[in-house]
Amino acid sequence: MSGRPSFLNKPTLETKFHIDYSWWEKSSEDLRTYLLSHLLPEQRERLSQTTEARRVDYIDPETGEVFELDELGLAIQIAADDPDFINPQTSLVDSVFRVFLANGNLPLNPHELEEETERAAATILKTFGGTTIYKGIRPILNKD
Repeated sequence: MSGRPSFLNKPTLETKFHIDYSWWEKSSEDLRTYLLSHLLPEQRERLSQTTEARRVDYIDPETGEVFELDELGLAIQIAADDPDFINPQTSLVDSVFRVFLANGNLPLNPHELEEETERAAATILKTFGGTTIYKGIRPILNKD
């Protein structure tokens, strides 16, 4: 039934989440600035001083698939390879955002996010399953 209020589609531990980039388009926050905050310090310094969008080929080390990325996208992939990219000192919101940056924004449920962040699935659900949207991370709810 379409037209139901969204609160009837309450997320569960099986609900998949992702970064909804359309949220960023409507937000007063700047996505590029936030993305830069997830880079290694030397990358952040270099990229924060440039606005040109050079494109480079990136080869996924696991699949061998070639993607075209801008310099910021490539820097994020390099930062994501750092074993300290997701760590216990990183906030829950930033940790989950980084998981989606690292995996190409493939939707994951709280159990899967727990494995990646070492944070409790129930806490992840409570944080991202409510009415407040943090950094565009939203549930993917069925609309039937």
